[in-house]
Amino acid sequence: MKVKKSGGAGAAAAARTEEELGRKALIGPDDVLGLQRVTSDYLCTPEENVYKIDFTRFKIRDMESGTVLFEITKPAASDDCDGDLLCAFPERDHNDKKDIDPNAGRFVRYQFTPAFLRLRQVGATVEFTVGDKPINNFRMIERHYFRDQLLKSFDFEFGFCIPSSKNTCEHIYEFPQLSEDLIREMILHPYETQSDSFYFVDNKLVMHNKADYSYSGGP
Repeated sequence: MKVKKSGGAGAAAAARTEEELGRKALIGPDDVLGLQRVTSDYLCTPEENVYKIDFTRFKIRDMESGTVLFEITKPAASDDCDGDLLCAFPERDHNDKKDIDPNAGRFVRYQFTPAFLRLRQVGATVEFTVGDKPINNFRMIERHYFRDQLLKSFDFEFGFCIPSSKNTCEHIYEFPQLSEDLIREMILHPYETQSDSFYFVDNKLVMHNKADYSYSGGP
């Protein structure tokens, strides 16, 4: 298992809007690094994941104490979940499969306690499989916002993945120190903290997932 820290910020990207990117045939890393706020929609379709990248396990732990804060494993394929990792989240409604949003598998809602905002370093272990195509330069850029304020941009390289392989990697998130006023606002306004996770192969966007967060310790 590889353990990787987020890459450096590098040169600042030119500012971009979601509307501008929606008109582009190919979206690259510099494009999403220029976004000034969380997206309102997805910048690519599920069908653009031609490499059949499938996330099967996800775990978050506090690096200082080793405490596991969150863990999910892909359920066995069934009529209800169809092997979708995010289907295991309780926020998903499985009562009528016909009514499920086709993008629901790309969104997750996290619920943490206020103490999470004071952590300095968190490890996120991800396990994933790939299809029959080799993957070069697999990269994830994850951008976290509170309202329209960018809190942190994380940049991770997965590297090369051989065809039909299962891969495990732990990414180390170095969290910024937040002011007490900002922490209080983030606790008082659940789910106004949001993130975009963009996945690239050879500098082309192939996957886009979204999430929102509560730090109030409950629903």
